[in-house]
Parts: sequence; C-alpha cells; structure tokens
Amino acid sequence: MEYDTIAAIATPSGSGGIGIIKISGKDAFSIAEAIFQKSHASRGEGSSESEALSFPFKSHRLYHGHIVNPGTGQVLDEVLLSAMKAPMTYTREDIIEINTHSGYIVMASILDLVLQRGARLAEPGEFTKRAYLSGRIDLTQAEAVIDIINSRTQKSLEIATSQIKGNLKKRIEFIRGSLIDILTQVEAAIDFPEDVGDVIDAVSVRQILEKKIIGELSDMIAQYDNVHFLRDGLKMIVVGRPNVGKSSLMNRLIQDDRVIVTSIPGTTRDLIEETLSIRGIPVIIADSAGLHETKDPVEVIGIGKTKEYIHASDLILFMIDASDPFTIEDQEIYKTIIGDKRIILVINKIDLVGYNFNFEIPQTWERIPNVKISALYGNGLSSLKDLIAKLAIGDHQLEVQNRIIPNLRHKIALEKSLEFVVSASEELCKGTSYELIAIDIKETLDKLGEIIGVVAKEDVIDQIFSRFCIGK
Repeated sequence: MEYDTIAAIATPSGSGGIGIIKISGKDAFSIAEAIFQKSHASRGEGSSESEALSFPFKSHRLYHGHIVNPGTGQVLDEVLLSAMKAPMTYTREDIIEINTHSGYIVMASILDLVLQRGARLAEPGEFTKRAYLSGRIDLTQAEAVIDIINSRTQKSLEIATSQIKGNLKKRIEFIRGSLIDILTQVEAAIDFPEDVGDVIDAVSVRQILEKKIIGELSDMIAQYDNVHFLRDGLKMIVVGRPNVGKSSLMNRLIQDDRVIVTSIPGTTRDLIEETLSIRGIPVIIADSAGLHETKDPVEVIGIGKTKEYIHASDLILFMIDASDPFTIEDQEIYKTIIGDKRIILVINKIDLVGYNFNFEIPQTWERIPNVKISALYGNGLSSLKDLIAKLAIGDHQLEVQNRIIPNLRHKIALEKSLEFVVSASEELCKGTSYELIAIDIKETLDKLGEIIGVVAKEDVIDQIFSRFCIGK
C-alpha cells in the first residue's frame, strides 16, 4: 500500500523554543534533500563538498544544518533534521522531522517549501491514521493517542498509556480467538451432521461461552460504567435556587473568578463549564441557572439547559442556603433531581448561621450525603472534595495502570457482542440448529473486530481520526 507524501506542523501554534514539521511518505527524503543544507559539523570526517550536497540520509540519525530556499538561496532557519527510514517509523513510511525555532512565520515558510516540492498538507490525524492502516497499531491504540494528548490528570494518562501499549487489543484478541475456536467446531458440526458428537462438545462450548467470554465482556462493560470518568471526566453540576451560592462554589473549586457573583438573584443564565482535578479525578463542573419559576424568556432557556445537563450528569451538587433552608423551591428542585443520580446536599453560607448550627434535614433527604460549607470563605471545601471523590470512586480503586477501561464506542460494541454471545449460549442450550448459532458467533466476532479495527466501517474510522489535530 503506497500513499502520497504528506506534511504538517506537528507542534502547537505560537512562539516558543522548538517547532516540528513532519513529512511522511515515499518522497520525504528527496524533499528534505532539496531544502536542507547540512552543516560541516554533521558531514563527518573525510566528507567532500560534493558528498555534502547529495549525501544519503542514514536512518534514525539527527543532522544539523539549515533550511534553504532552493529558488532564492535564502536561509530560513538553523535546524536539526531527523531522518527515519521505513518501516521502523511511526507510519511505517519514510519520515523526516525538521526541528526548527517555533514561530508562525518561520514554520509556515518551511512548510510552504515542503509543499512546493510535492508534499500535500496532511489531514487531521492522518499520520496516526497511516500508522493504523499500515498495521503498526490497532484502532484502540490510535484512540489512545488522542486520549494521551487530552489527558487532564495523572489517572487519565495512565489509562491512555495502558491502552496504547495494546492491553485492550490483547484482551479483545483473546476473546476473538476463543470464539474462532468455537466457530470452527460449530461449522464442523454443520458440515458433518452425522458426526456431531465427535466434532463438538456442546456442554464444553456452552461453559466456555458463559464462564469465559460472557464473563469477560460483562467485566469490561462494568469497568466502563464504574470508572469511565477517569478518562472522560466526572460530569458534575451545581444546582439550586437562585442566589444560594452556586457560582461562588464553582469559583472556589476552580480557583478563579470564572463566574460573575452578585447579590442579585438570577445572574447566571447559561451553563458555564470548567475542568478541574479533584483528588486525582478529572471533573467537568457546570454552574447552572437557578431553578425556579420564571417568565423571563432568557431564564426559561437557561433553566431548560440546566435540566438537560442534570440528566447527563454523573454527580449533582444540590445546594441550599443555610440561612434560609428547605424552602418550597428547594423541595421542588429535589423532586426534579431525585432518581438514580448520585447527589450531595451542599449546605452553603454556614458563616451566616454559625458552624455548629444543627440542621433538621427532611426525612426524605436523609439518604443523601451532606456537607456544610462556606463558599465565600472556603470552609468545608476539603470535606466536599473528599465526598465527591468517595461517591465517584465507590468501591473501585484508582490503580488503573493494568486495568482496561473501554471508551463509549468500545462499550457499545461490547454490549452488542454480549447480546449475540448470550443468544448463542441460550440457543445451544435449546438445541437450536448450529447454522443459527454460527450466525450469532460471527456477529460477535464482527462487533469485537470493530473495536480493534479488523472490521471497521470507513465512516467510523474517519470520525475517530477527525478528532485529532493536524500534524498528529
């Protein structure tokens, strides 16, 4: 499989010490030779001037020199050039990386020279996409690249690192291998119906399906449900009636005056999101419009968005005012949020009533864990963070280095796989024809194949790599 040569700036835009232009493809070396002038220090002992002008790149070497415009002779920058010969490269193609000074003009000028010599600008994620298409990595490892880039805490980085090492791939391949062995027996039973007892042990096959494969799939699905927030972030919203201190709490947690705080109720009319780390857990916190009856059309829209966010949240901070607790509005908000969501009752403004004030919590609220705080002065924030972490983690440990945590795409495919395997096991128990059992097993193999990319639709692949930046 041969592709055209692509190039892109691989480092973030802006001024800095070092910027990298990456070139990948069959013409990478010839393009580099056309615009790179090796310095005397890089030529080595005994190199002649003619050899320096047309020297062959040695793989996995770093060269010092200058980028020169072949048309004008203008030196654009002093650079270090990395040359990497296929197949021992990121894409399994020839790769050149030009390490230049980071600045928009100099990097754009060098990239323009590369494009003039026959390369084209890479699409978002195209370098990693080529690594996947060449078979160097599977689809889960490609997704791990973007997870590493987007990691917001040490724990989310550990998850991504585990995945890029191929741990999820190995587990999926193990399950697929077991299913292929079973499918071989089932198809043999179809081809030789008179020898069914000799070619397949239905009891043994069902035990493998139930104890090994169904158990493995269920475990990975549960792993997503329990601790996916370590990768994706715990989605948390602060709700309450107007002016109970929701914005003050958010500003305290993110340690910035992100949200306008006034004594006027209804200041926040739209959802405001920020990302932070609480006890090592990545948290996406949203400050919401106060939930109350209103005819203001802007507030109505904001309250509608708040209710949508509540539905999508993992954890709700239900805030009340210690100086005016348990109003009718609070009761109505409680009815809105109660359900299967994890909730913390945050009793704010304790500085107004005294820290030892005894609150009589309504009986229906007693099952909700609560914490007393003063968002204004920061009292009780440490206890609130501990409670957030406790509810988020539950009985699950944060040691994730060797644990596999699927993403949402994987989970959906795993759930479909589980449905087909359960069906195959049930049909085997009923004595259904092996032709139908084979269909269920093949469907399972396809769904698992979608996870690692051995069976993948083009639109799914395009969607995954569209999340990447240009240059990765």
